[in-house]
Amino acid sequence: MTGPLHGETVLVIGRGGGIARAVVIAARDAGARVIAAGRDQQALDKAYAGEPDIDTETVDLTDETSIAALGERLGTVDHVVSTASARARGRLADLDRDAVRRSFDTKVIGPLMLAKHLAPRIRESGSFTLFSGVAAAKIAVGTLAVAITNGAADVLARSLALELAPIRVNAISPGVIDTGAWDALGEAGKADYFADIAARNPARRIGTADDIASAVLYAMTSTFLTGVTLRIDGGEPLT
Repeated sequence: MTGPLHGETVLVIGRGGGIARAVVIAARDAGARVIAAGRDQQALDKAYAGEPDIDTETVDLTDETSIAALGERLGTVDHVVSTASARARGRLADLDRDAVRRSFDTKVIGPLMLAKHLAPRIRESGSFTLFSGVAAAKIAVGTLAVAITNGAADVLARSLALELAPIRVNAISPGVIDTGAWDALGEAGKADYFADIAARNPARRIGTADDIASAVLYAMTSTFLTGVTLRIDGGEPLT
């Protein structure tokens, strides 16, 4: 398959659905051979069964040994994308220390260790894309731990862009995206929340996984883009 990623290898870390899946499919459709990696390889195998040019691997971002082993198995890659997250929501008085640590471990320390072990395997023309989030730009009560985790991810992207140069490093900061992440609100609660956000943000709609995948594809293929956070959030921080 021809495309802007033709002949390249892309590693995408995350689940088999939502944003991670959209990124995997977009990269594959752009011509890449894609490796989808996550904690549950069996679930990934099921999610991508029958999909050409998509392989699966196991990795645990909270375990440096697992990350190093993945690098040994992969060899050389062109692009690495980490979409993994573990949210720690709640007001200050209700925050659980272990949940906050897990949030940092998954979204900040994990990608840092990915860079440590995989950067030597990324071609100089390649890229590393990690994920931040709108909570870092729009402070709200109840999202303290999410905000500081995402803020740290933004700083990590800028720092790695200097240290790993000429490998390009960028962050993607999604706003409210229509994925399974909001299913815990219940059907009615999710619909009400989405309606409220869509009514207030300048884009007047909720984001989609494909919106985010397009941004990741841009980050991978724009060869003069590094050290930035692409805010794909419908202008939500303005409200």
